[in-house]
Amino acid sequence: MSLSQERIAELTEQCRVFRIDVLKAIQSIQSGHPGGSLSVCEILTLLYQEIMNVDATNPDAPDRDRLVLSKGHAAPMLYRNLIEKGFLPKDSMATLRRIDSRLQGHPSIHTPGVDMPSGPLGIGLSAAQGMAIGLKLNKSPARVYAILGDGELDEGAVWEAAASAPKFKLNNLTAVVDYNKVQLDGTTDEIMPLRDMEGKWRAFGWNVMRCDGHSIGALYDAFEAAKAFTAGPTVIIADTVKGKGVSFMEGKAAWHGKPIPEADLETALKELGGAR
Repeated sequence: MSLSQERIAELTEQCRVFRIDVLKAIQSIQSGHPGGSLSVCEILTLLYQEIMNVDATNPDAPDRDRLVLSKGHAAPMLYRNLIEKGFLPKDSMATLRRIDSRLQGHPSIHTPGVDMPSGPLGIGLSAAQGMAIGLKLNKSPARVYAILGDGELDEGAVWEAAASAPKFKLNNLTAVVDYNKVQLDGTTDEIMPLRDMEGKWRAFGWNVMRCDGHSIGALYDAFEAAKAFTAGPTVIIADTVKGKGVSFMEGKAAWHGKPIPEADLETALKELGGAR
């Protein structure tokens, strides 16, 4: 069953607000990764606000769903969603990347709602696979979601995990590739061409789906189809835009880890429909 148009509109509006809040937080500390945070917005927002079984009042519930943000530099968007779910105080974004804050530059196990720290790229899928195996051994209904950046697919460890997950028939594991086609130093085609992305994952034995990573409706249908697939793991290749929603950031490698100047923030907020 697909999401109602009313719910899609609600989640879309949340994404608009989350983008504004994330940009303000990054600009305030003059440190962070705006481009990759904006590209993964709909993916994280849909998972946390609609799909995943997580509860801030019982954060260690054994049958909770797990999420591993393997592309850990997009932590600001993760934190904004954790705030919305009640894991963190509403004013927490103001502490982003500050000393002694629980909102560090990359996810930390000390942050409520975070099940796996990340930062070094390439390790997230292996960690998620371990969680999925453990849950299966415990006969838990919980699911595990791993969010990967396309640039981190240059790491061989990703493909080691990709090769082994189908062997264990991990139908409780869903990987999502935030396929914004831009990494730290340039486009993925310039740095290390990914070529036939869908074919690669299929060759490793995964159930493969591809959709518009900024369409709440399309993403929801893909996640539901992944739940219904029982033969093994699923990967959703989500076509996204780095810096989505801000014209001067979209598709630009320069905004991988670039702080936002004051004048640029004003322009970005106008484009997102948010007053300063």
